Amino acid sequence: MILRQATFTGAASLACAALVLSGAPPATASTAAAPVKVGNVQKAMEDLVKTGHVVGAIGEVYVDGKRVGKGSAGSRLLDGKGGAIPASARYWIGSQTKAMTATAVLQLVREGKLSVDDKLSEVLPEVAEKDLVERADEITVRNLIQLTSGIPDYIGPDTSDPTRNYRPTDLLAASRKNARPVEVGTFNYSNSNYILLGMIIEKLSGRSLAAELNRRLFAPLGMRHTYLPTKAGQGIKGPHGHGYAPDETGTMRDVDKMMNATSMLGAGGVISTTREMSVFQRAFRQNKLLPASLSKLITDPPPGQTPPPAGTPCAGNPEFAAGGGGSAPGFTAATITSSDGRLQFAVSLTLAMDNDERSTVPSRITNALKSLFCPAK
Repeated sequence: MILRQATFTGAASLACAALVLSGAPPATASTAAAPVKVGNVQKAMEDLVKTGHVVGAIGEVYVDGKRVGKGSAGSRLLDGKGGAIPASARYWIGSQTKAMTATAVLQLVREGKLSVDDKLSEVLPEVAEKDLVERADEITVRNLIQLTSGIPDYIGPDTSDPTRNYRPTDLLAASRKNARPVEVGTFNYSNSNYILLGMIIEKLSGRSLAAELNRRLFAPLGMRHTYLPTKAGQGIKGPHGHGYAPDETGTMRDVDKMMNATSMLGAGGVISTTREMSVFQRAFRQNKLLPASLSKLITDPPPGQTPPPAGTPCAGNPEFAAGGGGSAPGFTAATITSSDGRLQFAVSLTLAMDNDERSTVPSRITNALKSLFCPAK
């Protein structure tokens, strides 16, 4: 299962995005709340389905924590079957999980249990001793968060069995078979970084990653429908949209049962809802989860990466940070927030398209965002 991060408010691409949450830093001070005019969310979802090969679309818009619009279009299953997707349905959030994992790690830093400059070989000596990570004595926690470790990705045939319960060490062993793509300190999008961060969380907390994300983030924020599955075969609870991807003959196959959370873990395994993803983004952007000095490690571009243009796509009115998103065959999900945390547009699309066409999906979501928030010309 390919896990990718997508950006939505600038030049949209499903190719590897630079950051977990890129764009303007979180707000550091509150400002007087100005009225916000929001377009028709239901129409925006219908328009997304009309762009083609979108099976279903759900979305909600929040202003200052209050829902001001919602929509559901298309169907739960291919060819109009299965009825409508509930607007409150759960869905895979993909690489948006990385923001949660990074936040939990930086909370450990805030508590003095870890330093961002700690070496991987010191924090997880077993990965060096078992030769699961090359040059572990050079890689820091900061490198893992910013995707500058140079550790190869683990995604591939060795980690694609939907019925196998993968351990983090299994994923790292698969990664170790691949050649290092870049030097330590150079950006390269690899999910392996966040498998390691999940292992660090488990070691320092003495709890599973699923339990610790719930304890630190989901429960305090009231995210009662958000969870990290821990076994193969555990998927989305309740009625939800199904995505599709072509097999070797080009026939679209339901990938709902092919998703294996144990091959995604802290890199992309969380399941949530539009409301609860909006809750998380609002809390993060308003520094309720981390102080600004630590949030910057997530939001600031790593060395060598150009920050996205500010203010897009509404020319600063309102000011949107580049949106956090996630994608895999069969789905794309995003939560786009204003830089001050006041506004959120959370959307989940289930798809029936090949990888090449999926590269067009972020620009479609950006167009939906424009229809909702950008003043008419």
